[in-house]
Order: sequence, then structure tokens, then C-alpha cells
Amino acid sequence: MAKKSAWTPFPHADKAYAYTAATLKKAWARLHRGDCEPYPDDAAVVEAWIAYHAGDFERAVELGRAAGGAGDNAADKAQCIYANYLEKNDKRRIELFQEVAERCEARQAKSAKDANAFYLHAYALGRYAQGISIVKALKDGIGDKVKNSLATAIRLAPKHADAHIGLGTYHAEIIDKVGAMIGGLTYGAKKETGQEMFEKALKLNPDSAIARMEMANGLVMMFGKAKMAQAEKLYAEAAAIKPADAMERLDVEAAKEEIED
Repeated sequence: MAKKSAWTPFPHADKAYAYTAATLKKAWARLHRGDCEPYPDDAAVVEAWIAYHAGDFERAVELGRAAGGAGDNAADKAQCIYANYLEKNDKRRIELFQEVAERCEARQAKSAKDANAFYLHAYALGRYAQGISIVKALKDGIGDKVKNSLATAIRLAPKHADAHIGLGTYHAEIIDKVGAMIGGLTYGAKKETGQEMFEKALKLNPDSAIARMEMANGLVMMFGKAKMAQAEKLYAEAAAIKPADAMERLDVEAAKEEIED
């Protein structure tokens, strides 16, 4: 009898997300507009991404890590998205993000031009920080690591929409937790810069539900009720987007839940 997986299955299986090598290559630019990941030339890495886009995150991690190289990004992104949306145990979720952050740090030295070795490091650390509390994370120096990795990702891939989202969230989270004055003086967090990052992300990836959701959250954190109407509009737009893969479906479902609440 096969051992039962500890991973929560993707709850929205859809044949529209089941790509083949040929259909994935055709859809690649649309699917990876957010992270600027290059199309892999290794068939094993392609299989990892096929699993990822279908929502088989556990298999994507296994295949990606086994392939190594470019497969590491498929594995780490799959683990991050799974942890963010589907892992039910808080302790395990934090551990999953911590694992990705550690793997990315080890990879950066030998993959210094791989934008997603830095972006996924920042994403994992940022979610880890949210799990242990932003204030504690800032005291531990995690904020600087997140900011530096995002800045590096953008330097390596200027059209990296997801890294722009991350930087917008960085500014918003800090201002929300420590205030605009301390946030600006101590961490360089500014409302105007945060808003600019969100707007740039949406311009780079106009089909993105998560760009709208994070922008909505960030604007309210930075500007309060003055941006509530805009935030509600952004969430409505996010909920109406047609998802092209499992991650986008999870984003859209999250937007729908937020509207219902």
C-alpha cells in the first residue's frame, strides 16, 4: 500500500492546467510573465514545471530537485506556493519557507545571475517573516535580506513583476508595523515607493491577480481608508481574472474569499 502523502492536494484540478511540453512552451511567456523564468532546455525540468502548473506541487518539488540546476526554481516555487496556500499546519508552513530560503542562499553563490534564486529567497523569507511576526523579523535583520534579494532580482531581470510586488509589500509591511517615520528613517520604507512598485508590477504583468491583491493590501496598509475604494476595486478585478494555471487559480480563489468576507 502506497504511503499517504503529507501534502494537501490541490483542490481545483482542471484539465486547463494540464500542459504538455509543447503546450507549455507555447504558453510559457504568459505563464512566466511574473517571474521572467527562462524556458528550460532540460526535459526533466520541463516535467517539473508541468507538475507545478497543474498543481501537483509535491511532485514538482521532487522532480525539480532531482533535476537540479534550473529545476531548483521549479521546486522552490512549488514549495512556496504550496506552503502559502495549502499547508494547514503553521509550524510546517514556516519550516517549508525556511527550507526554501536556505536552499536559495546556498544557490546564489553559484547562480549569481539567476534572478529567481534571489526572488524566491526573498519570497520565502518574507512569508517566513509574516509567520514569526514582521517586527521580530526586522529585529533579526530579515528585512534587509528580503530587500537586498528583491533589488538583486530586479537588477538581473528588470521586468520581474513579482519582485516589484515583493518590494511594494516590503515598504507596506514595514510602514504598517512600525509607522511611516521610523519605517523611513530605519528601513528606508516609503509610501510613494511602495505604491510605485505595485503600479510597475501591474504594468509589467497586467493579467496578474496576485499583483492586484498585494497592491490592494499594501495600499490599505500604507494609506488606510483613503485607499479602501481602490483596494476593493483591485480585489474585484483579481477575482474576475481567468486563471491559466494552479497558482493563478489559488490567487483568484483567495480574492473571491476576501470579497465574500
